[in-house]
Amino acid sequence: MTKPLMMMYCVLLIATPGLATDPSVHLQPANLRGSRPLEKQTETSVVRDYLQSWKSLQQALEENQVAKLDPDFIGTAHDKIAATIAAQSRSGIHTRYEDRSHDLQVVFYSPEGLSIQMTDDVEYEQKVFSKDKLLVTKIVHAHYLVVMTPSETRWQVRVLQATTS
Repeated sequence: MTKPLMMMYCVLLIATPGLATDPSVHLQPANLRGSRPLEKQTETSVVRDYLQSWKSLQQALEENQVAKLDPDFIGTAHDKIAATIAAQSRSGIHTRYEDRSHDLQVVFYSPEGLSIQMTDDVEYEQKVFSKDKLLVTKIVHAHYLVVMTPSETRWQVRVLQATTS
């Protein structure tokens, strides 16, 4: 196994600890243009924290609990998801997400180390419920632009914007 492939494999093992329901994760080599070099430890932390943010997102939308977002989301991402949760709650519905796969690539790391931009081609299953009655199930393939910023203990999602591929 080549050294870059081995390093990527190690990142994936760290980022996706052993639950059977964890999504598959593919981390493409960083494609940094005109930004600061990305250390392997930083890349590992960013991927780990990003995948954790999806778990928080899933819990928040399923339980209609905005507070579940607080450890992992800030700024625009937090505000938009909080508005979605409020709308769901008013409508008497909740949404269950199960992310199946992520294809991630880091595309920018700011020179001062205060933000990282990634792309994510994600596949997830979305189920919409009214109380316990299933209303809709669909498989979604989406492309996201993600901006993360460091906090005292982890990286947080500041922007989670769906884009057209």
